[in-house]
Amino acid sequence: MSFASNLRLAVLSSSRRAVINRPASSLRIHNNQIHLETKKSNLKPLTTVCLIGFPLQVANCHSKANINEMAGNDNYKNANSIYDFTVKDTHGEDVSLEKYKGNVVLIVNIASQCGLTKNNYAKLTQLKEKYGEKGLKILNFPCNQFGSQMPESDGEPMVCHLRDAKADIGDVFQKIDVNGNGAHPLYSYLKEKQKGTLGNGIKWNFTKFLVNKEGIPVNRYAPTTDPMDIAKDIEKLL
Repeated sequence: MSFASNLRLAVLSSSRRAVINRPASSLRIHNNQIHLETKKSNLKPLTTVCLIGFPLQVANCHSKANINEMAGNDNYKNANSIYDFTVKDTHGEDVSLEKYKGNVVLIVNIASQCGLTKNNYAKLTQLKEKYGEKGLKILNFPCNQFGSQMPESDGEPMVCHLRDAKADIGDVFQKIDVNGNGAHPLYSYLKEKQKGTLGNGIKWNFTKFLVNKEGIPVNRYAPTTDPMDIAKDIEKLL
């Protein structure tokens, strides 16, 4: 296997993600594994290494992590609005949030087995019925980080769950993390723009972010906030 004189090395460790540059001379291949030869490294314990040459080509990668998402996680502070992000729908298809330009957007991390589920499903359905045709879009991101209360898989299991729960709550996307090193870049951006109480982390299921027609987050609501209590703020933006 031959490499260019300088390669970009994307490293995923158990504690953090990073992208670093190293010359090819610092790399060693043994038993199809890539070893980074360096005396000093703040990337340990090392669990996964992806070696990427230019033009971009993955030579050997043993990770399910999406490299575009890793780069986005580093660069979310450069985003001008939610329109700069691409997410995946529940069936795994890419969706650019540019499709929501000109709409008021409510973004929610949902769960199926939370004590807040029944009321939020019902009230989010009411919001969609009342304001959907007036320009409100509700974006729902399943998340299993809080008490493992979103066990349903993406795709048909998620669609069937929401149908059975009579939750017509808007667009549903792929299950994501909203906190920690694996947090989706969109949520890193939302938390940066609308900070929380006692830290910016998402506290529980059904935290809500209200986004104006320019794609800028303008408010954040606690998990216990009834969706219908947000109606007055939505009306101001429509």
